[in-house]
Order: sequence, then structure tokens, then C-alpha cells
Amino acid sequence: MSECREIYQGDESLTRMLGVAGSSYDLAGLRSLIHAVLAAPEPRDAAAWTRLVARDPSPALVAQLQALKRLLATSATGASKQTNGAPDHAKRLADLRGALGSQGIDGFIVPRTDAFQNEYVPACNERLAWLTGFTGSAGLAVVLKDRAAIFVDGRYTLQAAVQVDTGNFEICHLIEKPPEGWMTRHLGQGARLGYDAWLLTPDQLARYQAAARKAGASLVPVEANPLDTVWTGRPPQPVAPVEVFPVSRAGKPSADKRREIAAKLIEEGCEAAVLTAPESLAWLLNIRGADVPHTPLPLGFAILHADAKVELFIDPRKLLPDVTPHLGSEVTVAPLESFGAALDALKDKAVLADAASAAAWVFLRLETAGARVIRGSDPTRLPKACKNPVELDGIRAAHRRDGAAMVRFLAWLEARLADGDTLGEIAVADKLEAFRAEAPEFRDLSFDTISGAGPNGAIVHYRVTPETDRVLEPGSFYLLDSGAQYVDGTTDITRTLAVGTPGDEMMDRYTRVLQGHIALASAIFVKGTSGAALDVLARQPLWQAGLNYDHGTGHGVGHYLSVHEGPQRVHFQSKDGQALLPGMVISNEPGYYKAGAYGIRIENLVAVREAVLPGAEREMLDFEVLTLCPIDTTPIDVTLLSPHEIAWIDAYHTRVRAEIGPLIEDEAVLAWLERATQPLLAEPD
Repeated sequence: MSECREIYQGDESLTRMLGVAGSSYDLAGLRSLIHAVLAAPEPRDAAAWTRLVARDPSPALVAQLQALKRLLATSATGASKQTNGAPDHAKRLADLRGALGSQGIDGFIVPRTDAFQNEYVPACNERLAWLTGFTGSAGLAVVLKDRAAIFVDGRYTLQAAVQVDTGNFEICHLIEKPPEGWMTRHLGQGARLGYDAWLLTPDQLARYQAAARKAGASLVPVEANPLDTVWTGRPPQPVAPVEVFPVSRAGKPSADKRREIAAKLIEEGCEAAVLTAPESLAWLLNIRGADVPHTPLPLGFAILHADAKVELFIDPRKLLPDVTPHLGSEVTVAPLESFGAALDALKDKAVLADAASAAAWVFLRLETAGARVIRGSDPTRLPKACKNPVELDGIRAAHRRDGAAMVRFLAWLEARLADGDTLGEIAVADKLEAFRAEAPEFRDLSFDTISGAGPNGAIVHYRVTPETDRVLEPGSFYLLDSGAQYVDGTTDITRTLAVGTPGDEMMDRYTRVLQGHIALASAIFVKGTSGAALDVLARQPLWQAGLNYDHGTGHGVGHYLSVHEGPQRVHFQSKDGQALLPGMVISNEPGYYKAGAYGIRIENLVAVREAVLPGAEREMLDFEVLTLCPIDTTPIDVTLLSPHEIAWIDAYHTRVRAEIGPLIEDEAVLAWLERATQPLLAEPD
């Protein structure tokens, strides 16, 4: 491509090119599209968005579109720096309080999530981070006229303490000091606490309403989110290409999925189901998007009718040319702004909606329209969680590929440390990403890598920054929790590595975490058992020493979708009672964290499968281990292990060597793999 084509040649030239390409965009519409594209995460294929402008853009048109995008990005970045500068969270809090007064309310609830109840949200919906500085994936703030608090779970207590100014916000543990109790204590008689009905589920809203009533106060829905009114320079809603996810990877045509779920609706007496989770749309319609970081989600809503027809509400600018014919005549596409009117049209119908995941706004609109609302689980949730054979084959392939990248990385890391190189958390995480990115199937990380050296490893969901970047030092643990999005599967793996020689306490804690991991991986359980019932297996070795960890042991994982997927989970405090079913993919990740010192976590993904037990009188299940990567044996105190535990480690490492070895070409890396997977009690060379 010539150099002149990389420089924007001007509006007149671009207009001619658009006409030749048969594009429907004028310059104003194109600039609006580009601003929305810039609001989406930067994709690996930086030019993919140009197919939204024209079906088959010429190289010259692609170059000019990219040049205009760079020009607009530079302009937006400069304006943002001039307008915002360094975040002043005290001023932002004061501005929000001023907006509350103008709306006649005494306080406001600021959740971390958005209208889609996503774990990952686009930049325009990072309200909690904008207000408080807290960047974790879960949390909530309550702002009153004279005080404010932020609530985070055990994964984020240390992170919040670093990121949030306690002069502005009281930091509260979400479980030990929940927002309901705080509201009851601090809301005055007659106070009006505002909320955005798009940002709370009915279940959440009911809890907060009960808390407000105890204080003699009330919850009040707002017409316009007051935080949005004071957020200057707020990004637009993102536009990223929505693409077809082929049946060769999905394992089942979208039409078959729609018919099966529609039949379930009829069985349950429902005439329609409202789907508000983007991963539900992606799975049901066999499409993928890129509107949010690390998860291939197209942001939108849908209504599935009992005749298997679907109304999809999404920004139509996102759809690549082949998506519409893929969806077919039984799926109609309308802009997001039409969603409310479509809910109104469900008057007098029995409509299923999930009160645990859909916005309260949806229920208010349906009830106002006169629909008969049936509260139940999202009907795609369980079928999506139980992976079909094609999906499982893709997931296995993704884990072999990921295991090879991990092995190459671990061999590199050991060699660099042995040479005395100074390595920081950012550099190490970047190197791992580079190894993964060499695979053609790689699309993104599945979450921001948790790269925690020494005491940073004790922050469960630590996110390294240039200010916190810590060097890997001898005598410490390095905790690395990472994963990838490949087109055939999603991975999530944690390894804790000994840098130098670990101390006795470190070895004891590491071994107990490993024992818990082995106990859960080895579990055989009767069909119908929930994850909550198995959690004790992973915690028992720690409990026996008076230790514990403040997070779940296992979460569900999607198929080239969210790295955190329900309804399956492993946590003794889980109350939903969801049974583990064949095809479910779930993590096995016990841990231990000593604040200010170190963190330990060992994580593999596993798939639930039918257990083969000769003579069994009941249907039994067990786990297939999916993750294939050596577990560091340096910190293991072998004297604590049983013969079964030693045999499990040796068998796992034998399998890793057998399946990953053929994927490694470098002789030095193969030699490392051989050493790393030796039997635990093997005599040293």
C-alpha cells in the first residue's frame, strides 16, 4: 500500500470512494459510526470494522477509513486530555450531589453493572470507576448528601483500599457489611433514594426497597441518570462488528435452538421470553460481537416468541453483511430504541423474564403494559451451560493450544529468572499474551491478566498498573491468573510459581491448596449434586489448619463467551442449588491469601461428565480435566501428601507431557517440559 493512501486525503476523495463501493453512509453518518467504533475495545483485526461501511471495501477505501479513524481518535484523545486531566473524584462526587439536589432526591445508588447486567461493561457504562476510581468487576456505591460508601466483595477489599479515597467513600465488605444495612442506618426519615431502573434487577431492587422502608425512606426511580448528566466527555455506546458463529463451531443451528427453547416456553405456559443477557443472544442466534472487553458479546436485547420467532434489538450498524441472511426470515432486527414499544405489544400475554438478571425497567414496562409477567430463569441459561459434543471438542482444542503457549512461557520465564533478569509483573504478563497471540485462533484475553508478585498476589483480583508494577524477587510467590478467547473455546488458568526457595509456611499453604484442588478434581458424585455440596472438598485441607479463602471455588465458563458463566458454580454459600450436569465447564480454583505477603491459587477448568463405574446402581458424575499445564512442584511439601494425591499429580503431569509435547517444536522448551512433569518422587538427575 502506498504511503499516500495512509494519509487522509479529505472528505471529497472519501465521498467518491464510498459511492464507488456502494456504501449507504454519508460523511456525517460515517463520523458518527467511527466515534462509536472508537468506543469499543480495540480488536486484533483493526480493519474489521470497515466491512460495516461497505460489503467488500477496496484496499484504498480501507486505508482511507483507517486514516479518518486515526484522525478522529487523535482529536478525541486531545480533547479528553484538555477537558478531564487527572481524575478528581472528590469533584465528581460533589458534582453528583449537586445533580441529586436538582432532581429532588437525597441520594443515589451507583452499581458497577449496566443495562445488560454484564460483568464487563463498555467505557460509557463504567460509572462506578468514573465516580470512585475503583476498577474491579463487581461493586456498588451509595451516595447520600453527607456520606457515601462503596461495597465490594472479598476479592476486591485490598484493591478498593488502594484505589478509593476513604475521605470520599467508606469501604464496606459486600457480605459482612452489606448495602441494605448501611442504607437502613444512614437514610433519614422521609429520605428519597434514587436509582436507575436499568441498572438494578428486581431482586436487588426488592432488597433495597425493604432496607429503605426500615429507615422510613423510599426508593425513587429517576428519569435520567444524574451521574450521566455530570459526566463530561462520556464515550458513546460502542459499535463493534457482529459476526456469524458457524454451526461447525456452535454444534447446533440457531433454528434448532430456537425451536427447542420455544417448545419449553409452551410447556411452561409462556407465550414469549424476554432475553436481556447478551451472551444469551450470542448463543441462541449463533453470533458473536466485540462491544465489551475480553468477551465476544453483541450488546442487545431479544424477545423469543413461542412460535420460535425472535425480535432482536440491536444497533443495526453493527451487523456484518452476512449476519442478516444467517439470521433468516424468522429473526427480525430493530434498533434498541424500539425495545420498549415491543414490550408494550406483549399486553395480555404470559411473558417470561429473569428477575435475577434482567433490569427492573423491563418488569416495570411489562407490568405497565398489562403483560402477565412470569418470573423465571433465562430459558437459554441451562442449555448454554451444558456444552454439546462439538463445543466440548473445540474447548479441548483451545486448552491444548493454550497449554502449549503456557509451557513455552513458563520455560521462558524460568530461563530469564535463572539468568538473573529483572522482570516486572507487566512485562511478564505481556510476554504470556504474546505467546498466546501467535495462534491464529486467538482473539483476545478472556480477562485482564492477574499478574501478582509477592504481596500483590494476595489481592485476589489484582490488576497491575505502572504504579504498582512489582519485580519478581527470590523467596516469593508469583501468582499468574490468565486466560484467552480462542474462536473455539475460552480458557482460564492459574499457576502459582515459586521464585527461588519458598519458606516453610509458604510450602505448607501451597500444599494445602493443591490438596484441595486434587480433592475436587477427583470427586465422584451422584447426579443431582450441586456445586455447593462439593465445595467442602476443596476447602477441607485449609480448614484443618484454621485457614480459608474469601471467594468461590468454581465458576462456570462459556464457549467462546463469558469466562464467568452461570448457573453452575462451586461455593458452599451458594443458595440456588443448581445441580452439576454433563457438559458443564467449571473452574477448580482453591486459594490462600496472606495480606501483605503472598497469594496462592491453583486453577484448572474441568468438564462435568458421566462417570464410568462398573456395577454402579446410580447415575454418577465426575470431572474431565481440561487445562493442560504443569503445576509447580517446587513448593510442595511431599510429606503432607497421601499416596492418592501423589498419584494424581504424576498422572496429570504424564498426560500434560503426552498431549502438549507434540505441540512443542523448540528442544529447550521440550526439555523444560520433561523436567517439569517428572514423577514427584523421582530421583534427581
